[in-house]
Amino acid sequence: MIRHERAAASLAVLSDAPLLVHSHLRWDFVWQRPQQLLSRFAQHAPVLFVEEAVFVDDLAAPSLDITQPVRGVTRVIPRVPSSFYHDADGTLAVVRKTLQQALARGGTLGNGQFAAPVQWFYTPMPAPTMLGAFGERAVVYDCMDELAQFKFAPPELVAREQLLMSRADLVFTGGYKLWQSKSKLHPNVHFFGCGVDSTHFAKARLDSTPRPADLPEQDAPIFGFYGVIDERLDYALIAHLAAAFPHATIAMAGPVVKVDPNDLPKAPNILWLGQKQYAELPLYAKAFDVCLMPFALNEATEYINPTKTLEYMAAGKPIVSTAVADVVRNFTPVVKVARSYDGFAAAVRAAVNTPDPALVARGIGMAADASWESIVTKMRRLVGTAVEHNTPSVAATGSGRLAVGGGRSSRGVGEELTA
Repeated sequence: MIRHERAAASLAVLSDAPLLVHSHLRWDFVWQRPQQLLSRFAQHAPVLFVEEAVFVDDLAAPSLDITQPVRGVTRVIPRVPSSFYHDADGTLAVVRKTLQQALARGGTLGNGQFAAPVQWFYTPMPAPTMLGAFGERAVVYDCMDELAQFKFAPPELVAREQLLMSRADLVFTGGYKLWQSKSKLHPNVHFFGCGVDSTHFAKARLDSTPRPADLPEQDAPIFGFYGVIDERLDYALIAHLAAAFPHATIAMAGPVVKVDPNDLPKAPNILWLGQKQYAELPLYAKAFDVCLMPFALNEATEYINPTKTLEYMAAGKPIVSTAVADVVRNFTPVVKVARSYDGFAAAVRAAVNTPDPALVARGIGMAADASWESIVTKMRRLVGTAVEHNTPSVAATGSGRLAVGGGRSSRGVGEELTA
């Protein structure tokens, strides 16, 4: 009974705690983990989503581009004079000061809704500048990926992550292998993998869902992928599939990032379709006869837990993937895993010729049990406990004011709530 009362109290604390989020990803980029989680957190408390600065020529003074992309989320894009372009820390200091000034005066940000926030980091890069700057109640690091292993990662990222983890009350990871790694460095780390909006992607199973206009009208099969087109994909494998299935279409939907578009494999049956909106993804999943996860096995994919896996499952499609560690651990046998190019092609051929209805149904069930809402509920409980842990009692302080965060919740608290 006491345990249940403590959990309820933690939720009550969190319901009053706004989030101030630092993100290396743009809100209007691919709709993925940050947008899925934060749009749901925003149903309970306001979210201030701060993106990396953009640099503007002939700008006299820094400013903030403020919009509200979804209810409860305020998006901020700092605009900084281009003279700061080669001064990363100077840029962060300018952003911090501009944010502090905006929060202190009247207006969109200055109405008190973001007072005493939980600071939430998707990237460690702003940590030295932003930690302690906003009277935060607690610090959360939602570690989606091992960013230090990505192409063009800043060399100082590792040291800044160490600083962030030393000050964080709570660390979430997007993959199980990532959890194993970060758990060695912090006492309060929790694995929350992919979630899915099953209702959204179940549209792929409806007769009324239309076919995308940029896919060919033909009887030949379509093998498809949607997501970011970057260094995590195996482009030789994609070319191999195109050669192995000359009468099929290999459809690749997503923005091209950190790779030269001219280096993408070219073939008459490979379509590079560009970025698609989240609302369109079920249409493409419906059109795919087999959903592909042709990831390279490299440093950038060592720790990934692809969000699209459960989305493909909810769409009711057969799926073939390379042997990404978290996919092998979490999603086989629903996802067929191949360990060679010929094995991948053979798995695709089997999936299109003799799909397994039992595995497809199992995938639909797994997706139904992995909602983003359930993940957010568990995260809210943990964050609420961290906030409560950092809040001195009225008896001890003589007031109801909250202490500034930056401490670290004990391992025991996290274990009790997730046992």
